[in-house]
Parts: sequence; C-alpha cells; structure tokens
Amino acid sequence: MPERFRVYCLDKSFKGLEGEMIQTFQVKTTKQTEFINITHSVEEAIQKTGMKEGICIIFTPHTTAAITINENVDPSVPKDIIMELSKIVPFEDRYQHTEGNSPAHIKASIIGCSQTVFVETGKLVLGTWQGIFFCEFDGPRSRKIYVKVIPDGG
Repeated sequence: MPERFRVYCLDKSFKGLEGEMIQTFQVKTTKQTEFINITHSVEEAIQKTGMKEGICIIFTPHTTAAITINENVDPSVPKDIIMELSKIVPFEDRYQHTEGNSPAHIKASIIGCSQTVFVETGKLVLGTWQGIFFCEFDGPRSRKIYVKVIPDGG
C-alpha cells in the first residue's frame, strides 16, 4: 500500500439479520482532492464476514467525499478524472455556502456516496482493470467507509 495514505480497520463490525454484516474502516487522506484505491480493504472486509455469494455495498457517510469504480492500473486515470471534475466544478466561483467547500459537496454529489458490487466465491466481481476508489474532495481528513455484505437468499 502506498505510503501517502493509511487504511485503519476498526473493531466495529457487527452482525445483523441472516448473516448480513457491516464492516467499517477508515481512510486518512493527505491532499485536498485525491482518489485512493480501497479495493483491497473492501475485499478484506468481505473475507471477514465469510460470505461467498451475494452483494457488497460500499458507502461513505460524508457529504464531501464519494465512492467510485474505475481503472486501477494506470494512475493517470484518477488524475484525469480529478482534473476534469475541477474544470466542471472549479474551486473558485461565486458559491453561497459559507464554509468554502461547495466544490467538494458538488463533486461528491456528482460521483455519489456508494457503489454496489456482486460477490462470487468470496471475491468482488470487477472487470480486469476495475478498482474501487474513495474520492476525497475536502481533505486532508480522516474518513469512514462502511462495507455491507448481503448473502444470496437461495
């Protein structure tokens, strides 16, 4: 894992109904805007539940952060996404929000706070080049990510 960020696993996993599980981990960001590949941490969360078949929901409860799935091999892809989002939603404009982080709220709304991924044989079903990214738009901060796995009913 690159040294520029750290993922912290918390002992706050709990069991719900019929084997549904929620795992929580934290990401510490180091820049105002950055994409952090969290695929490995999501896979670890799934493995902790023991679920083999079902779906996985990845959610972040922050209004200035997001979760997306995109190419995880070429680091220029997340950089290009960040660059283009900054063109669409510039840091400086005539925003009304007094905290000064309106661009972060808008970018988070565009990308979205969650993703859903199938799980087969205990592994995420992702394309060859896909990875799951935490998107920071108002960092650096310590952020929370929830992973809920829901086993197949049949």
